[in-house]
Amino acid sequence: MPPSNGEKSRLDDAARAGWLYYIAGNTQDEIAGKLKISRAAAQRLVSLALSERLITFRLDHPITGCMELAARLSERYRLKHCDVVPTDAQNPARVAGVAASAAAYLEQMLTATRPIIIALGTGRTLRAAVDQIRPMACPHHQLVSLVGNIAPDGSASFFDALTRLADLTQARHYPIPLPVVAATPEERDLLIAIEPVKRVRELAARADLTVVGVGQMDSEAQQFIDGFITRQELVDLLREGAAGEVVGWAFDSDGHIFRGGTNARCTSVPHRPQDDRLVVGVAVGPAKVRSIDAALAGRIVTGLITDEVTAAALLALSN
Repeated sequence: MPPSNGEKSRLDDAARAGWLYYIAGNTQDEIAGKLKISRAAAQRLVSLALSERLITFRLDHPITGCMELAARLSERYRLKHCDVVPTDAQNPARVAGVAASAAAYLEQMLTATRPIIIALGTGRTLRAAVDQIRPMACPHHQLVSLVGNIAPDGSASFFDALTRLADLTQARHYPIPLPVVAATPEERDLLIAIEPVKRVRELAARADLTVVGVGQMDSEAQQFIDGFITRQELVDLLREGAAGEVVGWAFDSDGHIFRGGTNARCTSVPHRPQDDRLVVGVAVGPAKVRSIDAALAGRIVTGLITDEVTAAALLALSN
C-alpha cells in the first residue's frame, strides 16, 4: 500500500533532517532552527530517517589493520579478492559490516556497462547484503541461482537473495525451482534433467562472478536449522567428517566434496574448483572459521569477504 500524503510528508521531513545531521553535520538544535520545529521533533525525525533506512552508511576509510589481514589472507590462500571489515566487539557473529562490504562489491560489479552473469547462493549473510543494495537499472545483466530454495515440506527459504536482487536491479533472473535435497538420487537425476533446469545450470557455469555463503557444519548448521536436511542426515555428515557446506554441497576439512550422503541427492549447481574462476565467499563468525578454511583450501571459494576476528582466526589456523 502506498504511503498516505501525511506519511510521505513525514518521511520527506525525516530525509531532510537525516541529511542535515549525518551529511551536512548540523546539530539537532541547528536542524530544529532550519526546519522551524522543536529540538525534540528534530531528534525524532533524525531517528526516523535511520530506522526507515532513508539514509545508510558504508565505511570507506581504509583501516590499516583490516587491510593487513586481507593481504595476509590473500597470500595464504591465493585469493583473487579479499576484503576484511572491522568486527563488532559486542557481537562477533554480527553480519552487518560484512553484508555492507558485500553489497558495495556487488554494486560495483553491477555498474559494469558490458553484460555480465552473476551467480548467487543463498543464506542470511548474502540476503543481508542484497538488502543493502540501492535500486539500479541493470536489465543488461543476468542473475542466476546456484541452489534451489524449497525445503522437503514444500516451504520456501526466507533467505533467497536472487529474487530480491532482481527486484532491485531489473536484471533478468533464473531461479532453480527445486528442493535443495531430493528424496532419492534417482529423483535428483530426473529433476536436474528438466530442460529449464539444465539451462540454468549451464548459465551458472559461465558466470563472471559467483557469490556464496559458507555454511558451518555442527548442531547449528543452517541446512538443518532451516529444515533442508534432517537431524539424522546432519549426524551422518558429521560422522563422515563434514567441515562445511556451500550451496548445499558438503565438504571435508581439505575442501573435498563428498560423493555420498546428502550430496548424492543435492540439486544445486556443482562446484568446479578452478583457479581462474572468481567465487567470493561471504561469511563471518567464530563458528564458521573451520568451514571457511576448508572452502578456501579446496578452492571452493577463491575470494572472501569477512571481518577482522574471523580473518585473524583463519590465519591462526595456518600457523
